[in-house]
Amino acid sequence: MLSPTQVVEAYFLESRHQLLEIAAYLDRYDAAVARAGDRNGAAAADEKKLILIRRALEIVAEGKPARERTIALLELFATV
Repeated sequence: MLSPTQVVEAYFLESRHQLLEIAAYLDRYDAAVARAGDRNGAAAADEKKLILIRRALEIVAEGKPARERTIALLELFATV
């Protein structure tokens, strides 16, 4: 079993990469909205998915979650 320090060392770069990918996804969406002129062009399904992504980020960022984050995310994404 890994120590807390070993967990950080083992998974930091991969986690950082995944967070950068999410940030890039949201930036690409914002740029597309800006090119379209406003958010009114966004489909309702697109908005629902973005809301889910933002809610997922909130769950991941919780300092002391009431339950495992992985389970919470699986339940959240089961609604799609």
